[in-house]
Amino acid sequence: MATETTGEVAAEAPGMPQLDFSTFPNQIFWLVVTLIVIYFVLSRIALPRIGSVLAERSGTITNDIAAAEELKQKAVEAEEAYNKALADARSEAAKIVADTKAEIQVDVDKAIAEADAEISARAAEGEKAIAAIRDNAQKDAATVAKDIAKDIVAAVAPGKIDAKSITAAVTAKMKG
Repeated sequence: MATETTGEVAAEAPGMPQLDFSTFPNQIFWLVVTLIVIYFVLSRIALPRIGSVLAERSGTITNDIAAAEELKQKAVEAEEAYNKALADARSEAAKIVADTKAEIQVDVDKAIAEADAEISARAAEGEKAIAAIRDNAQKDAATVAKDIAKDIVAAVAPGKIDAKSITAAVTAKMKG
């Protein structure tokens, strides 16, 4: 009989107590109580804390965005100042280059003028030397021509032509 008793008890006992219809009102009561407690805990404690954290984060984000905008504006201003300084530096460098070129050009012009003066002086000296050489060469050529003419005349017709006529003929031929 012991097996029958356990079998009868097993047959009478439901499988899961949650699904036993006799305990539904009790389960529903405790479900409602638990939901009300959870609602009050969330609405009075957790949600205000979450709301304050969200508000604080929103404020922090707004402040960070404002700070970022301010820093962005400062960066734009700094970039404009940098570009202006760069343009000023470039124009100053161009001015320095132009001034230096002008100074160098003045020095070059002065050196060219000095070189031209020196070249002109040397050319004048050279022309004087050439003229002196030409005059000496003409004198020497005239002397040599007279001497050769005298020797030729003396060899061809000795004593017939005098030295004055030979000199006059050679001088006339040399003048052109």
